[in-house]
Amino acid sequence: MNPKQFLKIGGAVLALAGVLGFVGVIGPTPEQSAFGDSWWFDNSENWAHLVLGAVALLASAMLSGGMQRFLVKLLGVVGVLVGLYSLVIGPNFLGANLQNPLDTILHLAIGAWALWASRSSTKMTA
Repeated sequence: MNPKQFLKIGGAVLALAGVLGFVGVIGPTPEQSAFGDSWWFDNSENWAHLVLGAVALLASAMLSGGMQRFLVKLLGVVGVLVGLYSLVIGPNFLGANLQNPLDTILHLAIGAWALWASRSSTKMTA
């Protein structure tokens, strides 16, 4: 997988997660989610997912291969750092509530995936 593919797939998944996250927030309790009772996102996370997903999709179409690689590497570092922050320091990160262990695992996994994708050739077609 190359950076462009990561931005396309990751961007689509993030945007979808942001939209679906709002579906649960509208429900009777904030803990009710389209993802189930054990995994929900607050409004800060939903907006972050939606905006970052849209930016990733735009970047996959508009940025050069070198800039895509840089962006994916940056996303990887941020993902790993957010995962480590919620694991070591606590669940509140810039207003987002990362109290669920699945949030930590997801951020670490996505961060590692992005770092791996940033090492691949941008010359491959997506």
